[in-house]
Amino acid sequence: MTSHSHGTAVPAHQARSVAEHRAAVTDLLARLAAESRAEVLPLSGALGRALVHGVLAPISLPPFANSQMDGYAVRSTDIPDGGSDVRITQPVPAGSSPRPLQPGTAAPIMTGAMIPAGADAVVPIEKAVPDHFRTEGSGGLVTLPATVPGTYVRTAGSDIAAGERALAAGTCLGPAQLGLLAALGVAEVEVYRAVSVLLVTTGDEVVEPGQPLPPGKIYDSNGTLLEAAMQQAGLNVRRTGISTDNPAELQALLRTRGGDVDLIVTTGGVSKGAYEVVRQAMVEQPVEFLHVAMQPGGPQGIGLFDGVPFLGFPGNPVSCLVSFEMFLRPALSALVGAPAPRLPLSARLAHRLVSPGQKHQVRRGRLEPGGTVQLQGGESSHLMHALAGSNVLVHVPAGVTELAAGDEVEVWML
Repeated sequence: MTSHSHGTAVPAHQARSVAEHRAAVTDLLARLAAESRAEVLPLSGALGRALVHGVLAPISLPPFANSQMDGYAVRSTDIPDGGSDVRITQPVPAGSSPRPLQPGTAAPIMTGAMIPAGADAVVPIEKAVPDHFRTEGSGGLVTLPATVPGTYVRTAGSDIAAGERALAAGTCLGPAQLGLLAALGVAEVEVYRAVSVLLVTTGDEVVEPGQPLPPGKIYDSNGTLLEAAMQQAGLNVRRTGISTDNPAELQALLRTRGGDVDLIVTTGGVSKGAYEVVRQAMVEQPVEFLHVAMQPGGPQGIGLFDGVPFLGFPGNPVSCLVSFEMFLRPALSALVGAPAPRLPLSARLAHRLVSPGQKHQVRRGRLEPGGTVQLQGGESSHLMHALAGSNVLVHVPAGVTELAAGDEVEVWML
């Protein structure tokens, strides 16, 4: 990877597309998909992780035919079209192994209980006369309507058969996936180790929240914003204090804190100003600083710092979050399956927007229940209040300069 000299701007016609930069980030992080990064965890510790290998069902679900309702297990051929009285036999509670059902009898059965051999249907209790279970137990009569084979019977393997693929390799394990594994009797899984990230905010102008705010200074929102986004995505984040605009100090900080992480991410110091500390600190490293045809988040840094993958995000808060969502999150999803990709939806604009035709614009918006999206704030990358009021990212592809109210756009749920 070549290194641009400090302060050299990338000509506009050389701006990298969003897709190209996402591919470059994915390539940079390809080592994260190595099986050497696998670990075995109990289900209780695997939430948000991704499977290294697919899982085949060790048993069928359900493992035996069972009742879908509280009612009576019957032989359908025992009951004529007009219904009939049937003698009640031994009840079948859930968890028991029932005796075979004798011809001409009906077994009271609970939801989830095993269907007795010989029975082929269940008549719900509310269709029986009387419509409640008799307290005197077996030996009495119950009037039941005619039924057909299979009624209210969950057949063995109707959910998944033993030997079928339950989950594919790379599946991100959420509550539903972990629940399936538990239902199959799987107690532990081989997953990719969580990605560890060193997160560094840069800038002499930045002050930690809670400290006095001198004139000309701003509070650091990038650190909290990105740390929260990364933690929510399942990354292990090591956050440093704010780095000054001294390149040597930044280099020392990265070497002291970043030698054993999977990735280094910085915010700020990647543009073409006179005091771009990240650019200066990376002069001797195989790091490229370039412009992506995206708004916000155009300036980007990518490469290696002392052999550790490095990404340099812009300093404006919305820009750094959009950079994470557009590049780092999708790359990790593609490589190791976690975090899960953002869900793309179609929505209709509540009002008109304009966009620079040569850039992919990412706006913030609020998706309303009716399927329309209200843009929050303008396109500027400092509008934190507008970001906090948003629940989607609104995508306007390169080549589109104007959209009218009612036009369809792609949105990503946040």
